[in-house]
This record gives sequence, C-alpha cells and structure tokens, in this order.
Amino acid sequence: MSDEHDLPEDQDELPPPVPPEARHPGWIGRLRGHAIDLTPLRVSADFRRLFIGQAISEFGSQITFVAVPFQVYDLTRSTAMVGLLGLTEVLPLIVLPIVGGAIADVVERRRFLMISQGATAVLSVALAVNAFLPDPQVWILFAFSFTWAAAYSLYSPAFRAWPARLLTPDLYTSALALEVVYYQTAAIAGPLLAGVLIAAFGDRPQVGVGWAYVLDAVSYVAVIGALAGMQPSPPTAERLAVGWSAIREGLRFIRTRQVLQGTFSIDLIAMIFGIPVALYPAFVLDVLGRSAAALGLLYAGEAVGSLVVALFSGRAKHVRRQGLVTILACVCWGAGIIGFGLSPTLWVALLFLMLASASDMISGLYRDAILKSVTPDEMRGRLEGVGLAVVGTGPSLGNAEAGFLASVTSVRFSIVSGGVACILGAGLLALVLPKYRRYDATAPAA
Repeated sequence: MSDEHDLPEDQDELPPPVPPEARHPGWIGRLRGHAIDLTPLRVSADFRRLFIGQAISEFGSQITFVAVPFQVYDLTRSTAMVGLLGLTEVLPLIVLPIVGGAIADVVERRRFLMISQGATAVLSVALAVNAFLPDPQVWILFAFSFTWAAAYSLYSPAFRAWPARLLTPDLYTSALALEVVYYQTAAIAGPLLAGVLIAAFGDRPQVGVGWAYVLDAVSYVAVIGALAGMQPSPPTAERLAVGWSAIREGLRFIRTRQVLQGTFSIDLIAMIFGIPVALYPAFVLDVLGRSAAALGLLYAGEAVGSLVVALFSGRAKHVRRQGLVTILACVCWGAGIIGFGLSPTLWVALLFLMLASASDMISGLYRDAILKSVTPDEMRGRLEGVGLAVVGTGPSLGNAEAGFLASVTSVRFSIVSGGVACILGAGLLALVLPKYRRYDATAPAA
C-alpha cells in the first residue's frame, strides 16, 4: 500500500491552482462589474448623509414642480398663464448662479445651506397655506416661482461643489452617477405621487395640491437633518466679502483654461441645437398622430435613458480620455436626435430618445468630473455657478430655437437639423479646443 504522501514525479511541475478572484467571472460577474459604483457612499459618511438628505428633498421638490403649474391652470384655465409661470424662473437661473457660486466660496457651506433650506421650506409652507384658503391667490404662485428660482440659484452651487471636498477625484463620476439616480427616480415618482394626491380629493383638487405642498415642506426636514450631522465646511481661502472682483476672477480663470471652456461649450452645443422638448406636443399630435396621453412617454423616455446609464456606470471612473468621450457623446446625442426626428412611430421615437438621453448622461458624468478636477477648491463654487447658469440657459435657448425654426419650416426639419448641428458643432469644438480633446483624467492640470 503506497504512502498517501507519495507524489508523482512531475507533481512539482503542475501549475498552481487558479485563485477564485482570477477565474472567469461569467456574464453575471461582468454585469455586476458595470453596476453603479457605491464606493462614495461607503467611504464618506458626510457624502452619504448629503446624498440621503438631497434624495428625500428632491422627491418633495418634484411633487411641487407638478402641483404649482396644475394649480395655476386650475385657477385660471389659461395655458398662457402656465407659460408665463415658466418665464418667471428664467431670469434668476441665468443671472444669480454666478453670484451664488461666489457666495459658496466664501461662506461656511453647512450653515449657509441649512439656513437656505429652512427658508425654502417656508416657501412651501406658504404655498400650502394659500392652497387651503377658500380663495387661493394666483399671484402667490408666481411669487413663489420667482423666489424659489432665485433661492435655488444662490444655494445650488454650494451643494454642487461640496462633494469634491468629501471624495477623491477618482470618485467624482461615481458620485454624480449616484446623484443622477436619485434625481431621475424622483423625477419619475414625484409627479406620479402628485397626481395621486390631486386626484384623491375629487372635485376639491386645491386640497390635494395643499397636501402636496405640505409633503414638500416636510421633505426639507431630511436635508436639514442631514446637514446638521455633517462636519462644517469652511472656505479654503479667506475673503472679506462677495463682490464683482471675486466673480471676475472666476470668469478670468475660465478664459485661461481651455478644458473648462470645452465643458461649458459642449453642453451649450447639445442643448441649444439638439434639445427638442418644446416640440414634443407638436411631434406627438401632428407628426405621429397620437393622442396627448402619449406625450408623457417622451418625458419618461428621457429619464429612463439617463437612469440606465447611471445604474450601469460602475466602470466610468476608469476612463482617462474624458474630454474626447464628451465630444463623442455629443455626436451620439445628435445622431439620436436625428433618429428621433425621422422616426415613423412613437416606439421608434422613444428608442432614439432614450439613446440620445443616455449619450447626454455620459457626457454629463465626465463634464462634471473634469470641472471638479481642474478647478481649485477655492474657486469651485464660482465655477459650479457658471455651470448652473449654462444648464439654466441652454435648454431655454434650445426650446426657443427649435420652436422658431419649426414655425418657419416643419417640426421634423427643426428636430433633424438640430441633431446635425450638434454633430458639426462637436467636430468643430474638437478642432478649436485641442487641449479639451486630449484631456487626460490622470493628468488634470490644464
């Protein structure tokens, strides 16, 4: 009987066993590798608190975004008044974000945001009180829209710039993907709940609207509580006051950084020439011949495309040529818009719209990462303010351009030509801003 310890002569020549982590992962493992990266939530308790607070508050805000225009229409029966409501938000969103960015760089952000969120909650309480009155006043809704847009413009840059202090640069794209998930989820679920609340009171919709505002006000408690549990975030550079010199310094910094010029320019190209939101009603009713019930599917399609990219963005942080990716994503956005404009059916249009919004989301992930990486901390608030102004201005200009061109040509021509302009604009940008095209995330100095 041989000894159990006797080994074949060539035993020492056999290859070592393959460790479990080196084995082929299979399709499930590969898919898991692309799932959204939760590392920012694990490594930073402050980011986790900020994320949870903002997610709950955004859900409440989305409810109000539906309730306010509904209440205006219910009280006035005028679509023109609803349109005018949107115009009251444009000026603050264009002008004040730059001021808000300057404020974000010179204040202790936690205290500033707690105060601003408390003040915004008071606005929602005022809306609820007005809704429960026997005779609700329309002017209060307009005053709210203007005041809320102004407040958001002033405090949002501080929110947008803060994660860069809580995370390492390699996690910036992962952090934005997480934020997109809660924003898009709220954009889908919030309006649905608003509709349920309004419909629940039958022939007394103003009561349902009032409870929608109450829910929004309560949601601010979550973000204020989250902020209270975070560490203070004082400015990294001392300044005496917020003034034009600070704003001018931020704008001058952009002029000296071609990479930053590229992040803002590529977004403006996509939004001004490619965004067809203003044409959704005409496209559905007149071009596709569908009922108004199908209109909501287009808005949902945008949200779904962005949400899918965010949920499968796990490997996004490993991409180095981020500037080039945003340019290619803009080309894909333009191609998606062209396909949308040429679509013969609603379902084909939805497919192209989701592909376009997914491309825009990819661009957004890397534009945000570039902005946070290239900008020094003492200027991040001001640069985020400029970015917010671009975000607020681009869609408004794009809707105006699309609507005007459609009125003198056709709906399809306006949509398709906008997509073509996006592709050409992205190509031109790649030529005139070579540093942006060559930007490498491993060497962010630019």
